[in-house]
Amino acid sequence: MEKTLKIYNGKILTPYRIISGTVVVVDGKIKEVAEGNIDVPGAVEIDAKGNYIAPGFIDIHVHGGGGHDFMDGSEEAFLKIAETHAKYGTTGLMPTTLTSELDELYNTLDLYKKADKKNKMGAQFLGMHLEGPYFAMSQRGAQDPRYIRNPDPEEYKDILSRSSDIKRWSAAPELKGAIEFGNYLRSKGILVAMAHTDAIYEEALEAFEAGFTLGTHFYSCMSGVSRRNCFRYAGVIETAYLLDEMDVEIIADGIHLPAPLLKLIYKIKGPDRIALITDSMRAAGMPPGDSILGSKHNGLKVLVEDGVAKLPDRTSFAGSVATCDRLVRNMVNMAEVPLLEAVKMASLTPANILGLGASKGSLICGKDADIVIFDSNINISTTIVQGRIVYNKLD
Repeated sequence: MEKTLKIYNGKILTPYRIISGTVVVVDGKIKEVAEGNIDVPGAVEIDAKGNYIAPGFIDIHVHGGGGHDFMDGSEEAFLKIAETHAKYGTTGLMPTTLTSELDELYNTLDLYKKADKKNKMGAQFLGMHLEGPYFAMSQRGAQDPRYIRNPDPEEYKDILSRSSDIKRWSAAPELKGAIEFGNYLRSKGILVAMAHTDAIYEEALEAFEAGFTLGTHFYSCMSGVSRRNCFRYAGVIETAYLLDEMDVEIIADGIHLPAPLLKLIYKIKGPDRIALITDSMRAAGMPPGDSILGSKHNGLKVLVEDGVAKLPDRTSFAGSVATCDRLVRNMVNMAEVPLLEAVKMASLTPANILGLGASKGSLICGKDADIVIFDSNINISTTIVQGRIVYNKLD
């Protein structure tokens, strides 16, 4: 780690405004944010060349990238994914699982702990996110139906006893036992999210009160207005809009959610309740063509084209190949969101959702020096994680 860094000649995105100035980093923390080019004797200098200096992006839902998946069963996969996403401005991420056999899940949790200690050149790991297996079969999407089931207290308590690295769990709140599941996870300080769900408003509201405070990949595999017999019911989508305190995460790749929906979500929820996520699978950062969703040994064959992964018969999306720079770019260009707020949805808001806002997510003195430099089209030139330069386009 460079002891002191001076990042100058850039447009700094502070939480409230954009200033022209200098960011000083000492021992991995932000020491000073100042206007103009200040003198910092002995510092390693980084000339931002008039580009933007912003807080690093935090991706709270990512499965893979660079040809690897977190469930491939290797430390190398963890490390390569972290390095891949760092090239696109991500400084922190949550490795995310798919529904699987328990042995495969346990192995992934063990590998997280080992890889976390070695992860020095990629985005920082911020805890594991378990996506499944407690889902509605009707909303399973590309999740493997062989492993989908209702919450089992004996099972999830055993899983949690095996790892202290689980920080988030996504599940369908309408399932039998889901409310007890939510209350138990909340008692352990774990973020609970609604996902792959057919819940109606009344079920979702009860779940929100039990700790299901986040909507996983909003709109995707999620109930909206439905008709049952003669009556219409609001779904999880409408619940998220009605509950001001509920957070949502969105795959802002411009495909899972087109521009009108991006604009609608932003208009109703605002930048303080929206986290931009990639939900990316192994093909992120890779050329189009054949790929695999999930682990290499038992994953689902998919086709990557048009900037998204699809099932081979093209009847459904099968995963995102987005990177965080693309998310921010789309929010600015497609959703017409101010740059400062687009970056906030990729940094401070996800940090706050994870309870990390005191140390991450904005360029404020005393916070971790997670910093990214990019041009007017959000092309990344430098990524810094806790004061370490992990990516430099000129290298």
